[in-house]
Amino acid sequence: MEKGCFIKKSKNGKVEKYPLFEEEIGEVILKTGSIVSTGVLASLGFWEIDTMIMTRRGKPVAMLKSLEYDTYVKTRLCQYEIYLKDRMQIATELVTGKLKGQNQVLRKYGLKQHNFKVETDNIRRLLWIEGKYSRDYFQQIFQLFPKWLNPHLRKTYKTYDGLNNTFNLAYEILKWKVHIALIKAKVEPYLGFLHSLTRSTPSLVCDFQELYRYLIDDFLIRYCQRLRKKDFILKWETFSKKRKGKRQFLNNEQTRELMKSLGLLFEKKVEIPRIRRGQRQTIETLINEEALLFAKYIRGERGIWIPRIVTLD
Repeated sequence: MEKGCFIKKSKNGKVEKYPLFEEEIGEVILKTGSIVSTGVLASLGFWEIDTMIMTRRGKPVAMLKSLEYDTYVKTRLCQYEIYLKDRMQIATELVTGKLKGQNQVLRKYGLKQHNFKVETDNIRRLLWIEGKYSRDYFQQIFQLFPKWLNPHLRKTYKTYDGLNNTFNLAYEILKWKVHIALIKAKVEPYLGFLHSLTRSTPSLVCDFQELYRYLIDDFLIRYCQRLRKKDFILKWETFSKKRKGKRQFLNNEQTRELMKSLGLLFEKKVEIPRIRRGQRQTIETLINEEALLFAKYIRGERGIWIPRIVTLD
């Protein structure tokens, strides 16, 4: 604290310095396997620097927050108020944004696009519309994958086949990115507008994730063309005392390769103007910006909020 400088030392002996008074430090990310002093943690809290603690793979685990850091209060109060007042409007924008994104994929590969109108004032009806179009969507895009890999049906929880488990892994990484973006925007990740409020489920993260799944879908359509049967392994799993089965996953080498390729996807630049300046930005920046725009909307600093959808190449 007296020196006003953070010092980062790598295993190979490389030293990097980050002086607090010369340049603004926006955030610090601590990943498992690293060592940090309590003096650094105290300084991060004192200077109110966003500090995220993650696993090696990038899953957010915890966040360090100063006891005097009260800027969350207004945003979250407004979020609770707008949930009671305009939940249906926001949920409709989320579903509309998701279906527009799916149409981008369907159009790119010459498939039949959704001809949808999201006109309802009932959440259950809205979820039914979203589910119906999504089932049709996956039935079409699964035909683009190699036949030996195609399960013909999209499944999520504890699925057996390799393709669905690959989708689940990629979606989980997207979920981490969205979770971090929402925390940075100071909104409540567990108060969603579309998904139900269930214990231990960050429903707003699930909501926002829907806006970007189509980017993962397009990525996997291309990525999986080069996969071979030997890239998958079978693992025994026990589901109950009487039920046991084999589930198919990418092997360790391919899992690392997939995560590396997804990292490059999030760094890809897209043709959507930034909030302040610039006509292009990375997908990861877009996700962060969209969370900030949503926070401004619920605080009443913007008149409307319509999610920005990336046009696929």
